Amino acid sequence: MVRGTVAVIGGANLDIVARSGRPVQIATSNPGRTVATPGGVGRNVAENLARLGAPVSLVAVIGRDDAGRRVLRQTAAAGVDVEHVTRVDSPTGTYTAVLGDDGELVVAIADMAATEAMDVARLPMSLLESAELLVLDGNLPLPVIEHVLVHVGTPVLLDPVSAPKAGRLSGLLDGRHQLHTITPDRHELAALTGEPTGTCAQIAYAARTLLDRGVRRVWVRQGACGSTLITGVDTVHIPAIAAVPVDVTGAGDAMLAAYVQALLTGRGDEDAARDGAAAAYLTITSPHTVRPDLSTCAVERIRREHPAPPVQREVPSPRRKDVI
Repeated sequence: MVRGTVAVIGGANLDIVARSGRPVQIATSNPGRTVATPGGVGRNVAENLARLGAPVSLVAVIGRDDAGRRVLRQTAAAGVDVEHVTRVDSPTGTYTAVLGDDGELVVAIADMAATEAMDVARLPMSLLESAELLVLDGNLPLPVIEHVLVHVGTPVLLDPVSAPKAGRLSGLLDGRHQLHTITPDRHELAALTGEPTGTCAQIAYAARTLLDRGVRRVWVRQGACGSTLITGVDTVHIPAIAAVPVDVTGAGDAMLAAYVQALLTGRGDEDAARDGAAAAYLTITSPHTVRPDLSTCAVERIRREHPAPPVQREVPSPRRKDVI
């Protein structure tokens, strides 16, 4: 049983995803197909949570344009509370992604002008303080993220979003503020810490520097190699479920949402992360950024069909650069 609500603060925009029909050739036109759907890291996480049965509210900024109306309408229809989504005169943001013929991301451009209009005055503090968990999207302006970390006692999960966005977050992780979980990939982890992350040992070292800076759990996403969950107790590698990708867009958002939903039901970190791996599998094997038939039953089915291999667990050792 879900024990509380989630508030998600972050981007809500229109995703434009172009997939090439053959291996991509740079600096020329490539035949393929293009689709436009509601997106944004925060919005996607919120919709995934709603489809998984969690009570969720979205705090975001969108434009007073056709794209904004479409995003708002479809997000509400998925079961997300959109009462705290603000409309502004700036255009609704866009995320434009180019995928190869194998479904893997080639390049993406994020135009988040509307999200950058989010400020502290737009934060519904009573909602944030009454939620059981908060999810923050790294696209948010730094003053907003810092205000939440300083003034809201609710546990916070932070998605750094990208390496450039992660680099500017580094100054907030200085030991003054507690974070429940941060979810970088290895490039974002390097930007957050200034440490190399080319090997598993380097990833573990860099992650543990974040533990020293007020982060309680570092969940490093490693794509087809799975993910690694590092806490003050141990380090657990969670393999990805082998899949032929249709579209990788939104996999990380589904992964985070399933993790949060499992935590809301009282499950442990490792079990919740395995739900995340199942949700990521369901998403990359679908053409949708947010899979419309995503559910806890679907996640449980995938976990039954792909039972977890023996746990690869490492007990933390003292952080010493000379052992990397």
